[in-house]
Amino acid sequence: MQQVALSDAGRRDRDIVELLQGGSHGPAFDLVLERYERKVYRLCCSLMRDSDQAADAAQESLLRIWKALPGYDQRASLSTWIYTIARNRCLTAIERRRDLDSLSDPAVEQAAEAAVAAAPEAGQDQLDLLRELVEALPERYRRTLTLYYYEEKSVGEVAAMLGQPEGTIKTNLHRARALLSERVCALGLGDPKLWLEDAA
Repeated sequence: MQQVALSDAGRRDRDIVELLQGGSHGPAFDLVLERYERKVYRLCCSLMRDSDQAADAAQESLLRIWKALPGYDQRASLSTWIYTIARNRCLTAIERRRDLDSLSDPAVEQAAEAAVAAAPEAGQDQLDLLRELVEALPERYRRTLTLYYYEEKSVGEVAAMLGQPEGTIKTNLHRARALLSERVCALGLGDPKLWLEDAA
């Protein structure tokens, strides 16, 4: 518990924790909204891949955070606790959506690979094509790459948002970059490093 309190995340949110300890839940939640509302929405977008569903999941997550905030026990940093609630809400929604769609992960990945294998349309902007290639990555790699490059999160922040160890995030980034490199080279589009720099 002491290490969490001394972490960067703990120092950043110390004011919120002090308000909670003093029983000022309303002002504490106001600060949570100010500091995390956009981050929760971005995490939901990354997980849900649909802006309307992400907005719903973010609102439900914030409602759950509001209800649970008085019971926050500091066993994890506040940011990790918030991201865990949002991530769990998204994963529940994704599972329900999968039940409705009755699509297996292998079927989705095969469809994505088939889309990537198709030649790009003439005149298509490289950055647009790169985004398409990122979207076609297996979900675990796409989420990690999107948060790291497009949302400009650090490895530690991505780990907290996705509830995974930093080593797993680094591995997923490495594998995602390798897959992108293969696909960019297969399409004859030059040095993949330039593409990844554009994505950053």
